[in-house]
Amino acid sequence: MTVRAYRRLSVEERRAQLLDAALSLFAHRAPEDVSLDDVAEAAGVSRPLVYRYFPGGKQQLYEAALRSAADILELCFAEPQAGPLTQRLSRALDRYLAFVDEHSAGFSALLQGGSVVETSRTTATVDGIRRAAADAILLHLGVPQPGRRLRMMVRTWITAVEAASLIWIDEGKQPGIDQLRDWLLDQFIALLTATAATDPETAAAARAALALESPQGPVGVLARRVIPVVSGAAHLL
Repeated sequence: MTVRAYRRLSVEERRAQLLDAALSLFAHRAPEDVSLDDVAEAAGVSRPLVYRYFPGGKQQLYEAALRSAADILELCFAEPQAGPLTQRLSRALDRYLAFVDEHSAGFSALLQGGSVVETSRTTATVDGIRRAAADAILLHLGVPQPGRRLRMMVRTWITAVEAASLIWIDEGKQPGIDQLRDWLLDQFIALLTATAATDPETAAAARAALALESPQGPVGVLARRVIPVVSGAAHLL
């Protein structure tokens, strides 16, 4: 009989193991439906060991797991500032939506609130994700210190991404994830150009960003789709 060698985990490794187990459970069940016994069983350890690492109990474990998820989501929009903006946002959305897909129930509980373990700290963590995403997008636009209109536009789009992700989960993850990504990218282009029509700062950022796009890219494709739709309103010009 082969006996598997036992390796004692370091403090950091054990903590990471427990957080991974908790995140996996929160991915399929609301936080209030997950107990410390569930986490211990998923990690293959005893309940007292979970308490040793998280003496604050379930609340502390949930906040730590939430922070771990937030770290992942905040990195979704980290992209080299090179190449067309739509390519950068497309890759960011791929990572973001992959997380949503993998952690559906946990993502819903995270953003919809109402959990019995929700606190001001968890609320601040969620808001921090949104602010980090907005700051990353504004850097991609080349405007790290934006005016009110441009910042509002970016944060409005982030809110739309969150809402669409929740609706997508509720609708049985239809349409396909690639179609959802492309639709959200179209929304960003539309919001950017609509805001640019009345805000000089946004207009300058939009011109610089669109100059890097190709006719075969998302902006060109969207323009060709929109032109026939708005051509019927030519009498308004």
